[in-house]
Amino acid sequence: MNTDEDLPPKDPAAALRLIDEQRATAARRLEPDPLLYYVPWGSAWLIGFGLLFLRFPPTDEPLVAMPDWLPLATLFTLLGIAGVITAVAGIRSQGHVAGSSARRGAWYGWSWPLAFLTLFAVATRVSDTLPPDLTGLLWSALSVGISGILLMAGGAVFLDRGLFLLGVAVIVVNLVGTFAGPGWHSLVVAVAGGGGMLLTGLVSRLRCRGRSQGRSRGRR
Repeated sequence: MNTDEDLPPKDPAAALRLIDEQRATAARRLEPDPLLYYVPWGSAWLIGFGLLFLRFPPTDEPLVAMPDWLPLATLFTLLGIAGVITAVAGIRSQGHVAGSSARRGAWYGWSWPLAFLTLFAVATRVSDTLPPDLTGLLWSALSVGISGILLMAGGAVFLDRGLFLLGVAVIVVNLVGTFAGPGWHSLVVAVAGGGGMLLTGLVSRLRCRGRSQGRSRGRR
């Protein structure tokens, strides 16, 4: 039995407000908080590559004494945590979508662990033939490069200009750091890469909040 609440509003203005509210609700479900994407990766790069710079700086002596394995172990642990957080956020947002969009999201999500598994296999085979400073550069440059390429691929798949441009920025930062050499690469990626992601996440969050407030004012 239908009640008055089930019937559509008779006032056209009220109907438009109802449509706007439903659109806003759908947008919040399909567009997860940008901080869930940028903060985990930015924090992982800032901390992980910061430790690499402190242990393997351009100078001969470490700036902070620590075991050789600690920086890379910390970096890849944080990258794994960041991957889980972003994967869960993506699955939740795609859970409201069916069809080809959901498949694209799932396939793109699987590309990240498979890409880093390939990196791990290749870098492990090559690391024994390199000195410690170049070994660190190999692991860090490959991980950042793969991240940049996957971000660009995600922007192309989802037609997201911001995501594509972020991938381009990551590639540029990685190239600058790689040409600068061991030690400097970690510093460049930690500050420009990790810090840049944290700043981008904050700006994106503020923009999303501004759009929501604008829609709310527009409905009044």
